[in-house]
Parts: sequence; C-alpha cells; structure tokens
Amino acid sequence: MGTVRVGLAASDPDGMIATPVETLARDTRKPKPGQLSKDLAQIVREVHERGAKCVYVGLPRHLSGAEGASSEAARAYAVGLAQAIAPISVRLVDERMSTVSAHQALQASGRSGRRHRQVVDQAAAVVILQYALDAERAMGRRPGEPVVVERAAGEDDASGAAGHGTTVE
Repeated sequence: MGTVRVGLAASDPDGMIATPVETLARDTRKPKPGQLSKDLAQIVREVHERGAKCVYVGLPRHLSGAEGASSEAARAYAVGLAQAIAPISVRLVDERMSTVSAHQALQASGRSGRRHRQVVDQAAAVVILQYALDAERAMGRRPGEPVVVERAAGEDDASGAAGHGTTVE
C-alpha cells in the first residue's frame, strides 16, 4: 500500500496461487463521514465479489525491522479496511523486499524499467500474497499480525475460515 497506488492480488479458491488483480490510484481526499475513499470502496467490492476469507495488507518496515511513518500509514489503512469488511480477517504481513522481488520478476519477464511503475504494486501484492499462502500451508495457520477492530456483539470472527485470500500492497 503506497501513498500513490495500491496493488491488489487474489488467490485461486484453493489458496494455492496468487495472481495480480489491478492497481488502484490512492484517493487521498478525505471522505465524507460514513463513506469510504474510492480505493477502499473498490477493495471492499473485490473482497466481497471474490468471497475472500482473509485480506493481507503489506506492512512496510525498514531493513532493520523498525517501523516508520509508512508503517503507521499502512496500519491506519488496514484498520479502516478491517472496519469496512468485518468480520473478514485482515492481517498485516512484513513486505520488506516485496517491491525488490517484484521489480526483479518484471525485469525477468522482459518488461522495461520505465513500465514497471504501472504494475509494480500489483506484482508486489502477488509476492506478499504468495508468501502468505505458502506460510499458511507450511505453518497450518495464517501468518502476520491480525488487525483488531471493535465488533458488534454476536459477530463471528472469520479469521480461521478456510478459503482464498486477497492482498493489498
């Protein structure tokens, strides 16, 4: 999740393979009370249309592992998303090196460096989601840090439900 663009990826129904969905322009205008920004609204639509059981949001960290202003912005974005799609689980996963891996994959596919900017966020979202899918299979549980939001009494937590995921980078 960047300040300019948001990359989306989704997995197949069995949660095996991550594929790119689209790159959204960040809507930096402050929405009216009770409304979502255009990018968040589109992500909510994608989550519901795809029947996602879990959404992964990339958490940018410095190479040292420390968090900075970008991490704070990603956490705030993840909370807004979690509130909008509750009770569907939102989890933060370390995205260090995902953009580097995405650039390398794009270069290996023959895409010129000038054209990377248009799709690098999607490619990074694929890297993040594929990591999460692989880690879940290996560990038997969803990776990352859960984003906790207040839920109304009686709402179920879908975080343990099986199924495919979506990621936001």
